[in-house]
Amino acid sequence: MESSEITEEETRSQKMAGTVNWGTATVIGVFAGLFYGGSKEAAASVSKDAEVMLKLGSTADKREQYRLMRDAMEKRFIRVTRGSIVGGIRLGMFTAAFYGLQNLLAEKRGVHDVYNVVGAGSATAATFGLIMPGSLQWRARNVMLGSALGAAVCFPLGWLHLKLVEKANEGTGTTDGNEVKGGVGAAIERLEGHLNKGDVKST
Repeated sequence: MESSEITEEETRSQKMAGTVNWGTATVIGVFAGLFYGGSKEAAASVSKDAEVMLKLGSTADKREQYRLMRDAMEKRFIRVTRGSIVGGIRLGMFTAAFYGLQNLLAEKRGVHDVYNVVGAGSATAATFGLIMPGSLQWRARNVMLGSALGAAVCFPLGWLHLKLVEKANEGTGTTDGNEVKGGVGAAIERLEGHLNKGDVKST
């Protein structure tokens, strides 16, 4: 009974090779979005900082200069923080939806292949195209464009990812299992030998 369960688990793990952990991918997506959103807003603040410097040059009052600098720093901090939060939420939601759909398709179909990646990418892009602001006609256009673009982008990326996973797993499935079993078996044999020696000495 136990051997059949182990065999089923091994077969399942082989079928699901290449799937990505949903939680880990979501966390990475959130942090990547935080970094991207903050960097984008920080780069966009350069022109506004130049305007503040011009105002400082034309103001002789030290208090006014201090007030302008303080207001500029506060506004920049708010813009960068807001950009980081919005970027993290957006990319985190996209990553969670993409990998969640991908794992769901793999679970329902019983195998993970490039079609799961294409389906997840197409559905996720179409969903985000639907929730974008605009008229109904504009959203329908975004859904069609996002679906096609998501499938076109995810097909080569998914195929490349699965090929790399397949190459990485070549020759390691059975060999690693035998080496692990051999190491465990050798450790058990050594332990039994020590116990037997102790029993002989005690007698």
